[in-house]
Amino acid sequence: MPYGEVAGILTDVGTEELAHVEMVSAILYQLTRNLSVKEIKEKGFDQYFVDHTTGIYPQAASGVPFSAETLASTGDVFADLHEDLAAEQKARLSYDNILRLVDDPDVRDAIKFLREREIVHFQRFGEAIRIVQDKLDSKNFYAFNPAFDK
Repeated sequence: MPYGEVAGILTDVGTEELAHVEMVSAILYQLTRNLSVKEIKEKGFDQYFVDHTTGIYPQAASGVPFSAETLASTGDVFADLHEDLAAEQKARLSYDNILRLVDDPDVRDAIKFLREREIVHFQRFGEAIRIVQDKLDSKNFYAFNPAFDK
C-alpha cells in the first residue's frame, strides 16, 4: 500500500477483525462448553462434535471450513478496497441474521456490538477509497500503476 494513511486504516480494521473472531469464538465456547452428549445429539451438533468436540473450528454455518481461498485480493487498490466494502456488508448481514435467530440477551448484546463495528469498518474503507482517489487525482495514474503501459 503506497499511502501510509490507508495502510493505517487497513491495519486498524484488520486488528479489530481478529478481535471479532476472538469474541465470536468466546461466545461459542461459552454456549457449548457444558453440553452433554445427549444435548449435543439433540441440538444437531453431533457431526461437528465428532471432528472437533466442542473446540472452535472456523467454518461457515453451512459447514464449509474457512480457507484462504475466500480472501479476494487482486493487487489493485480500488478492486481490493471495494471487495473489503462488500465483505463488511456481508458480515453485517450475517450479524443481522444471527440477531433474527438468537434470543439470549448476552449473545445479542455482543452481536449488536460486532454489527456496529462492521458498519464503522465499511465507513473506514470508504474513507480509504477517498484517500487513494484524492492522491491519484493529483498524480499520474500510470506512475502509480506501472503495470499499465501508456
